[in-house]
Amino acid sequence: MTRPTSSAPSQRMLRVGEQVRAAITQVLQRGEVRDDLIERTVISISEVRMSPDLKIATAYVTPLGVADHETVIDTLNRNARYIRGRLGPLLRQMKYMPEVRFRDDTSFDNYKKIDELLRSPEVQRDLDDGTDDEQS
Repeated sequence: MTRPTSSAPSQRMLRVGEQVRAAITQVLQRGEVRDDLIERTVISISEVRMSPDLKIATAYVTPLGVADHETVIDTLNRNARYIRGRLGPLLRQMKYMPEVRFRDDTSFDNYKKIDELLRSPEVQRDLDDGTDDEQS
């Protein structure tokens, strides 16, 4: 009998993803990556998603204070093999060291758009109309 598949990550994938996120953060904070752009940029790692076999780690990052995110992402991907090597001592419990891929995290942009929509005059007007009816 085949097991039904779901698109949701397993608890193990979530746990390992969080461990990998903490390890990558540690490597970047220590300044172990010798690249001028990475050293002078504050990088926030919001999430690491693991593949089902735990061999690929996709890190969603946001370079703070930089207009061109793509350059920072490309630089991180160029240094991904070095970062993977630095993760070894931090993730000793893993059977295989995952390949690290970096992607731009656009979730903050989505949150900003939603917030702008909720603060728009049209939505505020509709909300104000709804509260007047409830009070009457």
